[in-house]
Amino acid sequence: MIHIIDHNLTASRRHLLKGMFEDRRRLFVDLFGWDLPVVDGRFEIDQFDTLDAVYVIATGEDGEHAASLRLMPSTGPHMLASIFPHLCLGGVPIGATIWESTRLCLPQRHGAALRKIYRNQLISAMVDFSLERGIDRITGVLPDPFRREVLAMGWVVEALGPPVRMDGGPIGAFAAHVGPDTPDRLRWTGVYGCERREVAA
Repeated sequence: MIHIIDHNLTASRRHLLKGMFEDRRRLFVDLFGWDLPVVDGRFEIDQFDTLDAVYVIATGEDGEHAASLRLMPSTGPHMLASIFPHLCLGGVPIGATIWESTRLCLPQRHGAALRKIYRNQLISAMVDFSLERGIDRITGVLPDPFRREVLAMGWVVEALGPPVRMDGGPIGAFAAHVGPDTPDRLRWTGVYGCERREVAA
């Protein structure tokens, strides 16, 4: 099931958020070795995990966190503008209808095939959320190999600049345009699918 959590103080969703932050630590800090803050030795929580963040979380059959991503309005502090503006040759896209997608967490324990299924579910839910909220562009920063996958998914998307080499490998920024035809465009390449979801108040 997909959960959209747009009020992250909701008590009933706290266990999902804890599971997400723990999985983020295991993936980004323990496995990838990224230099990120870890709270209480368990949770990867950074300066962008604020009340403005919206989390898209996929749960497994056990009801626990399985995969997730974070959405942030570009009109406030967000990763691309605050940390990686140099990735955007024409400037960081900012506006009321532009949101950023970061912290795509696909834990290694699932295996490659299941990670792809969860990835597609998260992207589908992100597109649905964007259409419902009037969001017409989604920006993000990704390792360049995955950015190339995103650029080839079938939607209208552009690289915001060339890849830049970092300690962990090259990274790059992108902007995906979201419109009424986006689900069909992503469906042609097998990315978009229907998924029952629960929306947290």
